[in-house]
Amino acid sequence: MATANTIIKVKDGTLSMTVLGETVEFKVFDALSQPSITLDTCFSIDVVDHEVFSKIVQKKSNDALEAVLTQEEEDLFESEFQEVMAALEVFQPYPPSFRPPLEPLVSSSTKLEPSIITPPKLELKPLPNHLKYTYLGANETLPVIIAASLTSHEEDSLIEVLKEHKTALGWTIADIKGISPSMCMHRILMEEDSKPSRDAQRRLNPNMKEVVRAEVLKLLDVGIIYPISDSKWVSPVQVVPKKSGITVVKNEKNELVPTRTITGWRVCIDYRKLNTSTRKDHFPLPFIDQMLDRLSGHAYYCFLDGFSGYNQIPIAPEDQEKTTFTCPFGTFAYRRMPFGLCNAPATFQRCMMAIFSDMVERFMEVFMDDFSVFGSSFDDCLHHLSLVLTRCQETNLILNWEKCHFMVRQGIVLGHVVSNKGIQVDKTKINIITNLPPPFLC
Repeated sequence: MATANTIIKVKDGTLSMTVLGETVEFKVFDALSQPSITLDTCFSIDVVDHEVFSKIVQKKSNDALEAVLTQEEEDLFESEFQEVMAALEVFQPYPPSFRPPLEPLVSSSTKLEPSIITPPKLELKPLPNHLKYTYLGANETLPVIIAASLTSHEEDSLIEVLKEHKTALGWTIADIKGISPSMCMHRILMEEDSKPSRDAQRRLNPNMKEVVRAEVLKLLDVGIIYPISDSKWVSPVQVVPKKSGITVVKNEKNELVPTRTITGWRVCIDYRKLNTSTRKDHFPLPFIDQMLDRLSGHAYYCFLDGFSGYNQIPIAPEDQEKTTFTCPFGTFAYRRMPFGLCNAPATFQRCMMAIFSDMVERFMEVFMDDFSVFGSSFDDCLHHLSLVLTRCQETNLILNWEKCHFMVRQGIVLGHVVSNKGIQVDKTKINIITNLPPPFLC
């Protein structure tokens, strides 16, 4: 990039300026790594800032599986992480000399269509007393979740805005359009000394194969993945148990022990080798305490959530083959960003900030795929919601209807309850801890 006799080499981190025939080159990366030298500088501040930043960029996910795959945690010896790592290793790969035959991938005869065209039949879960369902489609289709305390006039005004922007909401994965590559695109830049890795397929039992088959068919159907014949990078598919929150049950000795029951299965790609060789993107996340301070004290809130957030961001064409995974049904690569890539959280946060940069800290807050819109009155919050939904439509960002709560008086953000009263601790977490049995010695 050249600007007025100034040459900037972004990759090399150099800036060259030519003035009166004399050229001076600055090494930007070296300059940033040195403390600012002024007489009133306290050098310990530079050290503290570096340590704070290093901790901020590590904590990008509350998901133990993502933390293990992306290796973002320095200490992976906690019981939850160890449990996930054991689940990833429980089924060993086939030996390199043996190639299992590909199993047929029988596609469904019915193709999933956008919900606006063919409204899906959804199972509605029970809601707490302060929330209720309303519908944007005919015959009680296209449900959304709103506050139960709204007046009829307020409810009508809210539904009118939601119907006007209903293409910003998604009820199935077929509603995802994909954010434009001109807005944001994920790149996988490798370390200079990295060597490609081709992992063998993992052994899966019949039940797990069916889970993988359903996931592959779903992603193929909507164009998120595509078959690929050859790639230097191949990662294996793994199926790990999906567990609920902590509950207390009796074991075989009639003792009360905390446990997490298995509620289903979760398909993931084991990208750990790819992530080890990937150059890390240290895009910082917002300070949680500052964000919560700005959120608290408002009269109305709309809590929004991205629909399969990562899958909405395209991958650079030259990097798509690096996402190749192998399973009993063949090898496939991602067109859009999958779960488990080490720089996916940074890319997603950067993309969301690019989309909502003029709104953040004014009437909304963004932390990954959690968006919080607020206002001092119903009309104020409704106007802000309309602006946010319009921006979502303009950028093809789709929100998850089931995780969006509109015009509520309080809600849980990053484990804290925010309302017009301020910030409070989530009581459900306190109840879980207080109900745990006392520890006993073996």
